[in-house]
Parts: sequence; structure tokens; C-alpha cells
Amino acid sequence: MSKFDSYEHFNISLNADGTLNRHIEFPKVKATNDAEHSSSEIVVSKDVTLNADKKTWIRIFRPNKLPSNDNSVVRLPIMLYFHSGGFILFSVSDAMTHANCENISTEIPSIVVAVEYRLAPEHRLPAQYEDAVDAIHWVRKQALDRNGDPWLKNYADFSRCYLYGNSSGANIVFNAALKLTEVNLEPLRIAGLVMNQPFIGGKKRTNSEIQLAADQFYPLPAIDLLWELALPQGTNRDHRFCNPIADGPNKDRVKKLGRCLVIGFGGDPMIDRQQDFVQMLVLNGVLVEAKFDDVGFHGIDMIDKRRATAILSFIKEFV
Repeated sequence: MSKFDSYEHFNISLNADGTLNRHIEFPKVKATNDAEHSSSEIVVSKDVTLNADKKTWIRIFRPNKLPSNDNSVVRLPIMLYFHSGGFILFSVSDAMTHANCENISTEIPSIVVAVEYRLAPEHRLPAQYEDAVDAIHWVRKQALDRNGDPWLKNYADFSRCYLYGNSSGANIVFNAALKLTEVNLEPLRIAGLVMNQPFIGGKKRTNSEIQLAADQFYPLPAIDLLWELALPQGTNRDHRFCNPIADGPNKDRVKKLGRCLVIGFGGDPMIDRQQDFVQMLVLNGVLVEAKFDDVGFHGIDMIDKRRATAILSFIKEFV
């Protein structure tokens, strides 16, 4: 694997100033905005600025036809969504991410708040965790503000807020939740964490990493590059942002986490770490539902609709 070029694998190149050239332009989708009253839209969406200085924003999704009970609208759970991309790629406005959020909003059903967080290496960890915390506080503010966002004020159940992340997004969910264990979020309540194929690592190679070192989508050198670009400079893969099993200041906070759903697949180089992660959570008294399938690979739900549907059913049961 000595000739493998991790930068080429991701179609990126590094500039001298530490910024990244991303050579693939992914198809973009605009929010529906004023189309919200169109009967043809199953899900409507809109963009809201989160932090203008940081250039972060959110895209909110909700079903166009809201479920009702006795002619009154049923309040929906809130799903704060954090996309995948190894901390360096993708956007909430990408067609793939947008479609995924629409499916979540329809199938759960729920109000989805998808977070456009800053990307590495221009903004290294913990910037992404900070953006996630900003988004959670923004949602809380809508509950407290009489002039808060009407979609959330009128249709959301603030006592049922879930943090949902794919891959690196799952890493963000875990670390953002740890930051909030000592924070009073009332009337917002984090009812659970959904971590789909969490992107985690460590210096010592696991058996699954060795066996799947030449994985088609996430070979080990490519995984190592993502951590090299995302972690704080001067640190290594045993930093707590990468290795949640390592001893550190997170241990006491882990015990205060609420319900967790962890999903993984046997063909993922990180599967051993994900299973160890679940064991660590359980040993710390966290209530965990683990859904592991021997067949599948990291990111399979991005290209296999059947698996994506299965994952959505897991989440619906959890919520």
C-alpha cells in the first residue's frame, strides 16, 4: 500500500497555508423556502443563520402534512442532524444530505435541524463540537423566545430532542453531548443520541483495521489522513477527540449521558472500535441499544437504499 495516495483517494489537495482544495463539486439543493404551501412538497425546508461570524447555518426540515390527533397537530420530536464526510467534506446543501434529511423528517416523523458546521483542516476539532453546541443552544432559545422560529414553536416537542450523526457526525454527537452534561438546557431535553457508524480511532491497530486495511472506501492510510487533517495540531490518534476509550477528562461525563443507539457493520475497519465503544458506554452505566450487522461496510447506507431504510427503522423504534 506504499503507493496509495490518500489525498487522491478523497480528491483533495493541501495548500501551503494549511487549507484544502476540494476537487469534487457535489450537486446542491436549495431549501424549498416559499414553496412550503405547495401540496406537491412532501417535506418543506428553510435555511437559518446560526453564527454569521463563523459562517455556520442550519437547514430545518418538516413534513408538509403534519400528523394530527383530534384535529390538533401532534408535536414532533426534534432531530439535530450532523452529516458525515470525515470532518473535511460535504454540506447540508448537498443533494445526498438534503435527501437523507427529508427521509428522516418523513419517516420518523420529525423536525430535522441539519447543522452546517465548519470543516477541517481550515477549522480543526473541537470547532465542529462547538458548532454543534451552538446549534443545540439555538434550538433551546427558540423554546424560550416568544418570537422563536415558528416551525419549532408550533410543531416541535422540545422535551424530545435527539442528536443524530453519521460517521464523523456521530463523533460530533458524542463529543457535543459530553460538553452539555453539566449544562441546564431546560425546557429542551436531550432524549437520546443516535450514532450511526461512529468515526473513532486510536494509535494501536485493531484486528478489524488490520484485516480491512485495504478497504475499498476507507483504507487505513485514508482514515489516518482524515485524523491528521482534523485533530488539533501536535496531537495523535489517542487524543480523546479520536479515541473515546482512552483515559481522560471525559470519563466522568460519559456516565451522565442519556440513551444511546449505536449502529455498525462488520465490513467497517472501525467495527472493533465501535464495539469497544459500546462496551465502554455500558460499563459506565449508559443505556445503549447496539445494532451491529456482520454484513456491510462503512457508509453502506449512502449507496444501499435497503440498508438506509433499515437504519431509519432502527431510529424510528429508538425515538
